[in-house]
Amino acid sequence: MIVPMSAVFASLTALLFLALSFRVVMFRLKYRKGMGITDDLDFQAADRAQANLVEYAPFALILLALGELNGVASQLVYWVGVAFIAGRVLHAWGMISGRGGPHKARMAGILLTWLTILVMIGLVLWNVFQVNG
Repeated sequence: MIVPMSAVFASLTALLFLALSFRVVMFRLKYRKGMGITDDLDFQAADRAQANLVEYAPFALILLALGELNGVASQLVYWVGVAFIAGRVLHAWGMISGRGGPHKARMAGILLTWLTILVMIGLVLWNVFQVNG
């Protein structure tokens, strides 16, 4: 069985990861720093924006794929996936624009990311118990 929606959202997440990674690499080249970061807030924010995506994306993408594979309504999987991507873009933009400090986009992105993961947990579990109950 194929999971086309999950594939699209995984691809979009990977593109965002590459964009964030490019920013980190540019700072690493600028400061000739193979590991760690400097006192430059922009460098720190770029590094954390990339790392934060890596921390949250696997859970969301696995849950999207499991939901799609197990028969959660495709419209629900689609809209949760859209919200996840929007949340990750908002978080990255807010992290970078706010230089790691408080920023409305960063906060909205965090909440949207958490909400999408919670919704997918609920949808996957609901589906499992409905099918096997």
